[in-house]
Amino acid sequence: MQIANQKMSIGLINPKNPVNVASILRAAGCYGVASVFYTGQRYRFAKDFNADTKAFHKVIPTIGVDDLKEVVPEGASVVAVELVEGATPLPLFEHPSNAFYLLGPEDGSIGEDVLSWCDHVVYVPTFSCMNLAATANVLLYDRLSKSDYVSGDALIRQSRDTNNKSKIK
Repeated sequence: MQIANQKMSIGLINPKNPVNVASILRAAGCYGVASVFYTGQRYRFAKDFNADTKAFHKVIPTIGVDDLKEVVPEGASVVAVELVEGATPLPLFEHPSNAFYLLGPEDGSIGEDVLSWCDHVVYVPTFSCMNLAATANVLLYDRLSKSDYVSGDALIRQSRDTNNKSKIK
């Protein structure tokens, strides 16, 4: 599923937790992300897709790279998601139709060297920092909620778990 006339990819900066990456891959599959790139060695050494129960890692390219700046998709606006002074609150942000979302490591922040080449920097206005996978889910849901998305019973039947046959009468 892809949101009509929109493209998006995700870049992860040195993720450490394979469960978080697997959860991001599941979200990527749910929201129509085209590809996921990541830097660093920690995830490469700990690949385990046990939280990606829908096996989206088999259909969404998940590519280790040395530098995310080198793999920005053609025509994409780079959007960093970080709790940093001067960032735009996510509820006020208008998502570009072609976006490359950057998320920092679980135990650190996106550095100023990376922020300097981003087109936008947004943050989720919370009372504490969120888990990496939760942040990705909130970001992708926010994008969907502000888009011209498909809705209705046909989508529900296509998207739900095979054990769910419930209906509202």
